[in-house]
Amino acid sequence: QVQLVESGGGLVQPGGSLRLSCAASGSIVSINRMGWYRQAPGKQRELVATIRSGASANYADSVKGRFTLSRDNAKNTVYLQMNSLKAEGTAVYYCNALLYRLGSSSEYQYWGQGTQVTVSS
Repeated sequence: QVQLVESGGGLVQPGGSLRLSCAASGSIVSINRMGWYRQAPGKQRELVATIRSGASANYADSVKGRFTLSRDNAKNTVYLQMNSLKAEGTAVYYCNALLYRLGSSSEYQYWGQGTQVTVSS
């Protein structure tokens, strides 16, 4: 099977920075797209940033210019560098991947368990 393991959440003051990591492991043939979504209390899950193989990252308007998503294909890992964090960035951040598994021609979507990011003074 496939696992997405996230790390890097925590408490940070407004204006501060955090870096999230997500590593995919298991019976993976290739990863088409990988990235992050977030869900704040009482709100729907929303896109933060995603990146496809060979393409530039795609960002939500609310994080453009402050967040940077990068990908290490050799490690099946993505990193989300979050700068100038705001209180409204408080949410559970979920790693997401669209990938092909060994023994199947179908594309599958996987989610990580989520990591809490709290922006507060």
